[in-house]
Amino acid sequence: MRRAFSFKTFFGGMILSGILITGAVVYARANPAARPAAVPATSASAVGPSGYHLLKTIPIPGNSFWDYMTFEPGTNRLFITHGNHVVVVNVATDKIIGNIGGMTAIHGVVFAPEFNRGFVTDGGAAKLWIFNLKTLKVIGSAPTDPDADGDVYDPYSKRVFTFNGRSHTSTVVDAKTGKVVGRIELGGDPEFPVADGRGHVYDNITSLSQIVEINSRTLKITHRWSLAPGEHPSGLAIDVKHHILFSGCHNGLMVIMNADTGKVIATEPIGRGVDAVRFDPGTGYAFASNGASADLTVIHEDSPTKFHVVENVKTERGARTMALDPANHEVFLVTGNFERIPNPPPNTPFYRRFRVASFHLLIYGR
Repeated sequence: MRRAFSFKTFFGGMILSGILITGAVVYARANPAARPAAVPATSASAVGPSGYHLLKTIPIPGNSFWDYMTFEPGTNRLFITHGNHVVVVNVATDKIIGNIGGMTAIHGVVFAPEFNRGFVTDGGAAKLWIFNLKTLKVIGSAPTDPDADGDVYDPYSKRVFTFNGRSHTSTVVDAKTGKVVGRIELGGDPEFPVADGRGHVYDNITSLSQIVEINSRTLKITHRWSLAPGEHPSGLAIDVKHHILFSGCHNGLMVIMNADTGKVIATEPIGRGVDAVRFDPGTGYAFASNGASADLTVIHEDSPTKFHVVENVKTERGARTMALDPANHEVFLVTGNFERIPNPPPNTPFYRRFRVASFHLLIYGR
């Protein structure tokens, strides 16, 4: 979720002097070393009021930075974008079951199951890669504007929308044909998108502290709503049934908005360094993964107009991106240790002066 916007660029995916910097810049090459054996979870913390606690830890090889994770319902498969490849983990067996490689600087993964296709944004190559969901083989690509980052599949229009950070645009691709069918000017730096399945795609515009609503058929922006008092939004989730948006903002707030009217319903406090937000319709929990404060804020939707923070579950520094299994209600986070690269060449960008060590998947459940 790398942005040209200075706040998100500064908070770009590494730890220095004990300060966690959130966001992801994925330019390091992946380490091809064999996967180490899984290790048991080491958390001994008491179970809090939400019931969420660390179930297990799974090591993931490689020293690249990472970005979005996406869980494929009904398959136990978790897709993690990790440098120049996608790592596929079976979370039931703790095994890495696939790698989708040959990419550059990847960010988001989405699925169009009716076409047996998955899609990966590659900000470095300005592409949307297309792969076969069964074989995990790349079968094609579509061009995007530079810095393709977040993406979402809209089942209503059968289209994939990429959100291109520094380009301030969205590229729209027909999921069946893999052809580009449109381009949308967003007016600012986009972040996480969601779709409601009724013909609307929503996206956080982090540089403007706004949410835009896009008609997925006409490709027109139909509304632009302020997130005030929220500032610099990142993660976005949706309660499809009640038409509610949950936006994680970098000034420590979850802004909860009516997706039909743009009215801010409520705000709730969250941890520092939020990146991802997810909503579980089965439990009514909205989650914010906070890499700087090393916790997972759990907010309960008591009703469509009332919400409260249940607790902040302790996680690990850097655990900022997240996926959710809505059937088992498990939450997936990843993080690692950051190591300074010795004697980097002059003028090396800040984020390239570090590599990730001991990258691992954290699975939380009740």
